[in-house]
Amino acid sequence: MIRYVSTRGGGEPLSFEDVLLAGLAPDGGLYVPEAFPELDLNALKGRTYGEIALAVMYPFVEGCISRDDFAAMIKQAYSGFRHDKIVPLRALKDNHYILEQFYGPTIAFKDVALQLLGRFFDYVLKKRGAHITIVGATSGDTGSAAIEGCRHSDQLDLFILHPKGRVSDVQRRQMTTVAAENVYNIAIDGTFDDCQNLVKAMFADQDFRRSLNLSAVNSINWARIMAQTVYYVSAALELGAPDTQVTFVVPTGNFGNVLAGYYARRMGLPIKLVVASNENDILTRFFESGEMKAAGVIATNSPSMDIEISSNFERYLYDMLGRDADTLVAIMRRFKDEGSFDVAPDRFAAAKRDFTAQRASQTEVLDVIETVFAETGYVIDPHTAVGVKAALVLKSAGPIVTLATAHPAKFPDAVEQAIGQRPELPEHLSDLFDKEERITELPNNLKTVQDFVRAHSKIIEEGKK
Repeated sequence: MIRYVSTRGGGEPLSFEDVLLAGLAPDGGLYVPEAFPELDLNALKGRTYGEIALAVMYPFVEGCISRDDFAAMIKQAYSGFRHDKIVPLRALKDNHYILEQFYGPTIAFKDVALQLLGRFFDYVLKKRGAHITIVGATSGDTGSAAIEGCRHSDQLDLFILHPKGRVSDVQRRQMTTVAAENVYNIAIDGTFDDCQNLVKAMFADQDFRRSLNLSAVNSINWARIMAQTVYYVSAALELGAPDTQVTFVVPTGNFGNVLAGYYARRMGLPIKLVVASNENDILTRFFESGEMKAAGVIATNSPSMDIEISSNFERYLYDMLGRDADTLVAIMRRFKDEGSFDVAPDRFAAAKRDFTAQRASQTEVLDVIETVFAETGYVIDPHTAVGVKAALVLKSAGPIVTLATAHPAKFPDAVEQAIGQRPELPEHLSDLFDKEERITELPNNLKTVQDFVRAHSKIIEEGKK
């Protein structure tokens, strides 16, 4: 059985079940596997997405979930996707491919993991006879995908925080029009980083955490990252791996999506990884200089990437530092106190071998959407455009894959500005703007948010009876 440890060194190694329900470690760290399995890539050639998913992920849950039960969860999770390949490749031009990640119910890549995560929660909570309170922060896509994955469960309450006025109308309505008694949408007067900090502060409050059985759906939850490793494997195999090296360009905000590719490589997948940032380019600046320095978040036309504190970078930093938890804690404290940190030259050299990085301005995003449409007739969303812009400057003899993280109709204003046409929502979302919204606006204040969660948690209600 693979066990999991905190990046900050606290506590004993835990099972997958315990890590799933804990989300964030009590010491503030993120859970990572003690070891990674080695993939038999040749044995996976020609397999379906579901078969690859089972082979890639099962070692991480073995001992907690039976193989048959896990296979059934995978089948159920992806039964509602609108493409039989789940995450299909599309040839764009020359050796450049698009990995279309928007065929799930909320038309963004978060569905791939969160449709599965909801089933994990149901399985484990029913087995334990437990109820949890989930709090999560979203820059736009995680919220709707989490709601869709968890809204049918009577084992949990779900509170999603999003930055007021900083998500698209489609993103907001996908969250706020879901009529489920266990779902609460909270618009915070602030940025995504403010929302994320509130969530982390709630986890850090041990009395609050224990009294509500707090858990997480953000990519601080290991299960999210685990599920995202699969599409790197499936796409690379389709393009000739392991005999051919594939380069993946990943539009990046919270670092979870590209981190999944890094972990797939740790399991033996021969791929290169490119971090693609918008004007909130803290990650690109790090991979250029070795310094992580906060500069303030600005609102852009690719809002899901308007992030400065990339939570999942801590998991990579842990590896970069040779899994030295004490050094990592000191670095994270410095970043919190001073807004910056740097790493030793040898560690930075290792980081540059692991990732390269590019950036795109808002003007370049619109230009790329327009160019791709003019040359191929294909419409991409602004986040995908950030990735395509990076891919266009790469020199590679092998295939280049840009992850298309969202359907263009999720960000119709930017697309219309670029090509003069407004993309239509898929049929299953055609009535989205006719539905009533359910939303609560709150200030960026921890006590106010905690009071709201307490007031609506079924755990607290049951405890009062």
